[in-house]
Amino acid sequence: MAVKILHTSDWHVGKVLKGRPRIDEHIRVLAELVRIAEAERPDLVIVAGDLYETAAPSPEATRVVVRALTALRRTGAQVVAVAGNHDNGAALDALRGWADAAGIALRGTIRSADDPVVTGTTAGGEDFTLVALPFVSQRYAVRASEMFQLTGAEANQTYADHLSRLLDALTGSFRADSVNLITGHLTVVGATAGGGEREAHTIQAYAVPATLFPSSAHYVALGHLHRQQAVPGPCPVHYSGSPLAIDFGEQDNSPGVLIVQASPGTPATVRPVPITSARRLRTVTGTLDELAALSVDDDTWLRVYVREKPRAGLRERVQELLPGALEVRIDPELLAQVGGTAQRVGRAGQSPRRLFADYLTEVGHDDAAVRELFDRLHEEVG
Repeated sequence: MAVKILHTSDWHVGKVLKGRPRIDEHIRVLAELVRIAEAERPDLVIVAGDLYETAAPSPEATRVVVRALTALRRTGAQVVAVAGNHDNGAALDALRGWADAAGIALRGTIRSADDPVVTGTTAGGEDFTLVALPFVSQRYAVRASEMFQLTGAEANQTYADHLSRLLDALTGSFRADSVNLITGHLTVVGATAGGGEREAHTIQAYAVPATLFPSSAHYVALGHLHRQQAVPGPCPVHYSGSPLAIDFGEQDNSPGVLIVQASPGTPATVRPVPITSARRLRTVTGTLDELAALSVDDDTWLRVYVREKPRAGLRERVQELLPGALEVRIDPELLAQVGGTAQRVGRAGQSPRRLFADYLTEVGHDDAAVRELFDRLHEEVG
């Protein structure tokens, strides 16, 4: 027998993209995720952190997450969710009373030495032991490690050292006759960022080697990096990736979930299942005429690089042509060309009107309407 697992992470409910709320997309995406769970009938659903986009989610975002977790539990699966770096761990812990009553294991912080260890038995009689490790900041890593009696020298070790000590202690509960699992919200050395993660928590100081995970683990379900991928290690280590592209830097990712079969005697098998309910993110480049000729469906958000000199009303014109354009910028290559050819002249003795005109020329914004507006304002305050 095996334990069947649905591994997901990095929902980021409450995300706003360039001022545009995405709550409707999240509802569609999580509804699709629940449909996958209904079709696959996993024994266990693991949500590896970043349920929310912000540590202070709106009531609407909270309602969406709670309903999604409840719906996943109603499929018959056992559900375990941990906090990510975007989540408020203490606030998630405050929901533990509801979660426990609903049959959901929610771990926002590490309360005690055995708190992250979740055990269970599938309907088929297979036991599993899951170390459910919420995101641990550098500061909290020392405090968490102190539960296991540090020496003075150990207290001054690196983040990776503290995480290694935590995992060594927590995986001591693994059994030879149980499916042994780990979930966490971590950056593992050698993994590839998805393009939309919070940089402060993916830098080298937070990166840990895959060798932290013991060979006795049958599967490690990670969150934090938004690209779905496997990471070489002593056991199967996988990021599920986000179920939707969080920002334009992730437009080429393949959102989805992972379906895992793990048993004590054989290596885990991992199968990706795509999620397609979110709007597509796409970057396009061109002149106004080229942009007008593009074929873009209504369910796509766009980042537009315009190959035109900056001028008043250009953004509005692009958005008339492409209603899905959330971000409109002058093509960086065009700006570099304009900047490289602009001739700087001596400033001494130049009138404000001439100085402003020179500035517009240098930045490629040679717009008569803007110059006239500057002249009128300058006269009014002069």
